[in-house]
Amino acid sequence: MTMTTTASARKGRFGWHMNAVGIIGAAIILFWMVVAIAAPWISPYPVGQIVDFDYYGPMSAQFWLGTDYLGRDMLSRVLMGARYTVGISLAAVAIACFVGVTLGMIAAVVGGWFDAILSRFLDALNSLPSLMFGLVVVAAVGSSMTVLVLTIAVLYAPGSYRFARALAVNVNAMDFVTVARARGEGTIYTIREEIFPNIIGPVLADFGLRFVFIVLLLSGLSFLGLGVQPPNADWGALVRENIGGLSFGAPAVIMPSIAIASLTISVNMLIDNLPRRIRDRSE
Repeated sequence: MTMTTTASARKGRFGWHMNAVGIIGAAIILFWMVVAIAAPWISPYPVGQIVDFDYYGPMSAQFWLGTDYLGRDMLSRVLMGARYTVGISLAAVAIACFVGVTLGMIAAVVGGWFDAILSRFLDALNSLPSLMFGLVVVAAVGSSMTVLVLTIAVLYAPGSYRFARALAVNVNAMDFVTVARARGEGTIYTIREEIFPNIIGPVLADFGLRFVFIVLLLSGLSFLGLGVQPPNADWGALVRENIGGLSFGAPAVIMPSIAIASLTISVNMLIDNLPRRIRDRSE
């Protein structure tokens, strides 16, 4: 009797599973996050120091990724660029998703005029072309870390709001939410305990997708000269600075492009293969 009960209990257990593609994507993301944190300590040269008289120098034992248009070490600049690309993008997507998801759940639960007014306002904001809006704001106010983060967060919060609200409206109509209201639970409890746990999976996937969009938007702004300002540079700025070396096949323009591609593709790999629960059938 005991053995049968134990076996049944094991059959009912759930575990988490991720395939090899998701693991590779997660490993690349983790690599760039570690690089972003440790860049000042692992960069071989100061980010603005001219270390070679040969501009667009090739890869060598001394300069692993070659040198840029001024003779600066590209490995150091790519490593330090990760701090700005990953850091600004992560901060912006965190603010955008926190504001959007919170307002979306509140609007779904409260409803009425609050939901209608907020939805119309954010729909109007969401209709603005993101790159054009970013160019106008940054050109008018100036390019700083705070301006970049807040501008990008404002651009992507409406989309996060619409996504979270659509999910929350469906969950809000479920029987267990109705029961919670019948028990006298308030709005905050309903959002925290009933709605948010049931939309967390899709919200995390949306978080990853918006992170990719923000990386590309930040790179576009920097490529146009309105992102991170010299002597510092994110990956988009590194491509813009060294675009003259493209005809030579210089590593200075190729390597930042590969860095952008590796980060965005790996995020998509992870999102498409998020861990899922599987039933353990072992005896």
